[in-house]
Amino acid sequence: MIDQLLRACHPLPAAAVTVLSGALALGLGQRPTDAALAAATIGASQLSIGWANDAIDACRDQAVGRTGKPLVRRPDLIGTVKIAALIAAAMTIGAAFAWGWPRGALVVLGLTAAQLYNWPLKATPASIVPYLICFAALPAFLAPGTPLWLIAAAALLGGSAHLVNAIPDLADDAMTGVRGLPQRLGAKASLMLASGLLIAATATLVVGARPPWWAASAALLSAASLPLIGRFAKAHTAFRAVIAVAALDVVLLVVSGAS
Repeated sequence: MIDQLLRACHPLPAAAVTVLSGALALGLGQRPTDAALAAATIGASQLSIGWANDAIDACRDQAVGRTGKPLVRRPDLIGTVKIAALIAAAMTIGAAFAWGWPRGALVVLGLTAAQLYNWPLKATPASIVPYLICFAALPAFLAPGTPLWLIAAAALLGGSAHLVNAIPDLADDAMTGVRGLPQRLGAKASLMLASGLLIAATATLVVGARPPWWAASAALLSAASLPLIGRFAKAHTAFRAVIAVAALDVVLLVVSGAS
């Protein structure tokens, strides 16, 4: 059962967001203890978001036979996953109170926006909005006084992540009536828009952080490669590429000493 619970929390994006949050907090000048606590807070929220997503989508996943989803193979665990999502949400809100104002409010904002994506915004043209909000709120939470250019870059990165994450499931989503922004745009337009957002996010970081030329060049070239990756690689590779570019962007911030 533990294995199924771990798989239902969307472990790759959850782990990536948690680890990159801690690294970004350090890059923004936070003490190691504060960075670790901030990452733990984000990790708890990611668990709640992932579990809630799988629990809410369980019926749709069963309808299209997504056997890779743990709750399709183990529908008896849906109730357990719902409880786990509520417990993780309660832990996140408790941590938000400990952080105080305004950082705690940003934690609650991010959690609320993500859960509103899970239901009902996922199936609407506004499906990208929660991603913009969550990613924008993240650096603002991690370090008080975060520059606006970093918040803008994070929002752009979030929009890109939403689009490429949805592309592999467009056909299944169409069968179950999910009509979010990527489903309305289609795979090609979603990939092009995601690529534009990713390049814009990285360019914003380059302009704002002013890193060494080699770091800026590596980040921009990596971001610009997304259209080729999305066209020729396997379906889920584009999403992993966005995660990789996000990691490079964090490295870019660290080597530039942005704060």
